[in-house]
Amino acid sequence: MTGHGHHHDHGAGGPAATGEDRFSAEFWDQRYRESGALWSGQPNPQLVAEAGRVAVGRALDAGCGEGADAIWLAGRGWLVTAVDISAVALDRGATHAAELGAELAERITWQREDLLTWAPPPQRYDLVSAQFMQLPSDRRAAFFARLAAGVAAGGTLLLVGHSPTDLDTTVPRPPLPDLFFTATDVAATFDSALWTVLVSEARPRETRDPEGHPVTVHDEVLAARRN
Repeated sequence: MTGHGHHHDHGAGGPAATGEDRFSAEFWDQRYRESGALWSGQPNPQLVAEAGRVAVGRALDAGCGEGADAIWLAGRGWLVTAVDISAVALDRGATHAAELGAELAERITWQREDLLTWAPPPQRYDLVSAQFMQLPSDRRAAFFARLAAGVAAGGTLLLVGHSPTDLDTTVPRPPLPDLFFTATDVAATFDSALWTVLVSEARPRETRDPEGHPVTVHDEVLAARRN
């Protein structure tokens, strides 16, 4: 999936990724095999910014990629279920976690699932995080709804995506506007009787384009707590 669990401002999704290819296990396994490390290895900044608002408990990292977010959460005491479609990415994450010590590694369950169809156990997690899972609009709503159903009472759903405005920058983004969403649009779909929206904004982030020029991109950040 474009962005696939970690912000990756250079070539997110891959220029040759078209149609169903970008959602298949084969596509993502191949992308990971082609690179020693596809993502930065650092936790996503919006997860770091928002996780401190949530009491430590059980977390779901949906689209975990090589596991930087899952490892960061586990290092802070969370019990993490890290889910991804790519066995290559999951193996990489598990290896890295083991290198950091058995105590941390034991706090993470690595689970291979197709997030286009998989649903977490209902109301199980205190934090459900999906970082830069850029899906077409017809699939995105159902995906977010499945993740929301996995949030426990009092728990938080954190959804972060590349802003549509990034398409107007020199940072590579797939030329597919339907893959992009705004936090405001997603927040409008939440039932206020069931959810309290904590954050809904396009948050600026500094990065560099392939030529090395500084660029301001925006991350769409939605955090909502189940009442």
